[in-house]
Amino acid sequence: METYNTLILDLDDRILTITLNRPQALNALNSEVLAELKAAFEYAYDSPEVGGVIITGSGEKAFAAGADIKEIAELNELNARKFAERGQELFATIEEFEKPVIAAVHGYALGGGCELAMACHIRVASAAARFGQPEVNLGLIPGYGGTQRLTRLIGKGRALELMMTADNIDANEAWRIGLVNHVADSQDEMMDQAVAIMRKILSKAPLAIGMVITSANAAESNKEDGYLVEANSFARCCGTQDFREGTAAFLEKRQPVFKGQ
Repeated sequence: METYNTLILDLDDRILTITLNRPQALNALNSEVLAELKAAFEYAYDSPEVGGVIITGSGEKAFAAGADIKEIAELNELNARKFAERGQELFATIEEFEKPVIAAVHGYALGGGCELAMACHIRVASAAARFGQPEVNLGLIPGYGGTQRLTRLIGKGRALELMMTADNIDANEAWRIGLVNHVADSQDEMMDQAVAIMRKILSKAPLAIGMVITSANAAESNKEDGYLVEANSFARCCGTQDFREGTAAFLEKRQPVFKGQ
């Protein structure tokens, strides 16, 4: 496994944990972090040993406290579009990843950090987590897909209020409005819960899991007919060995053994 300057990768029992490792900068997302995240997901995609990915942040203060302000301060109208598109492309890769991705959020998930968490398929937070899109404080708007994903996750009215006021919300409020799936009491319990959810998912048919992700994403796409994507994916599932194994195991009253084939 490749080594990284800003990430720590740990593979255990098919679960790849990617830890953002810039605690002195509250795990802010600079260009190097984005490039290494892209490389890490390329590794996860190519490796048959990786069944799913958990993303978290090092230290006790932050999951990721936004993009690197020093880099943002150097932007102008000409290069800002490329800056935004680079982040959007990476986060779309995560959102469309056909292996499950869980964000385990402790401490601050602000700006780009919140956008990264929203790109993941499931979000588990500790009670100390804080979420927000404070870009208007800098004369900006979210640029890594935040205006789109936050609106889809919590609804237009709530999303507009959070983005226009730049308010932060705690983990319980994030759960109440649907931004996170679960809230754990502590950072350790958060990781335990994320791992437990991932293990449950990895016990299911991997090709079907990937098609669930694809079909759910199509529900929010203006480019595809979600019902058609679902029907095509359902048909593809019926051509797999996992489908035959799953139905046979059900009829034989035993646990299925899925092989991703």
